[in-house]
Amino acid sequence: MRALLVVNPAATTTSARTRDVLIHALASEMKLEAVTTEYRGHARDLGRQAAESEDIELVVALGGDGTVNEVVNGLLHHGPDPERLPRLAVVPGGSTNVFARALGLPNDAVEATGAILDALREERERTVGLGLAAGTPGTEDEGVPSRWFTFNAGLGFDAGVVGRVEQQRERGKRSTHALYLRQVVRQFLDEPHRRRGTITLERAGEEPVTDLVLSIICNTAPWTFLGNRPVYASPKASFDTGLDVLALSRVSTASVARYATQLLTSSPERGPRGKHVVSLHDLSGFTLHSKVPLPLQMDGDHLGLRTSVTFTGVRRALRVIV
Repeated sequence: MRALLVVNPAATTTSARTRDVLIHALASEMKLEAVTTEYRGHARDLGRQAAESEDIELVVALGGDGTVNEVVNGLLHHGPDPERLPRLAVVPGGSTNVFARALGLPNDAVEATGAILDALREERERTVGLGLAAGTPGTEDEGVPSRWFTFNAGLGFDAGVVGRVEQQRERGKRSTHALYLRQVVRQFLDEPHRRRGTITLERAGEEPVTDLVLSIICNTAPWTFLGNRPVYASPKASFDTGLDVLALSRVSTASVARYATQLLTSSPERGPRGKHVVSLHDLSGFTLHSKVPLPLQMDGDHLGLRTSVTFTGVRRALRVIV
């Protein structure tokens, strides 16, 4: 088997020595080409090259969720074709690694590598669905290129938090759960539309849902992790179904405390609930419009401001090693 290993040297939880050990372990089982990313978007370019090659059967992403997202977008540059495209394997190296953990892989890079090698020997794989987001035709965002996401996206409040975290990291702060929690508080204090939201959700054959403050789109459950604790925004979300949405129509001080508690105590059976909660399951497509530009995030990567985004749930988009 010929395989491409995409290595993010900035992965926060793996040292250079650990990466060398992992490379040797993988190279002992396959014909491996290891490439270290050198710029933002490099992993996407490598994924595209692998998809366009005629002999690469497997792409291994060693890094965090951002690296995985780039590789996936490269692999699916010409669209999903799971029977033809190389399979994907993920070795977690970031601070959270939601996609890898949602697939059931260990959060430790060495253990995950062992699990991947076992899966390859036993020919264990699954074909997962993914989310696709694009600028809505007929709006000022229609020219925005489409982009795939593996586990979640968000327009509004949570994307604002992601943007704040990225700013702090650019200033040298480490990506920790405490950093995220501090930015949640700051985003809430600065949120101008928390009592009356600007987002409208539209889907075919249904009445629009208006005045939403935040919207979280889930392609799987859990939504994220706080340390070892899984957090379920949409407990029914799955790689085998369409997209799920959790939205809030009001964010007051009391409601934030209530919903935060519900998220921290959420489970595969129960997520956030209440009068201002909108919870939708297994959607094939929908559009989010906003009266004002709002931040957009996908797989924990801040993508700037948007006023209209169309989301599509694409089933059986990519084969992954599990």
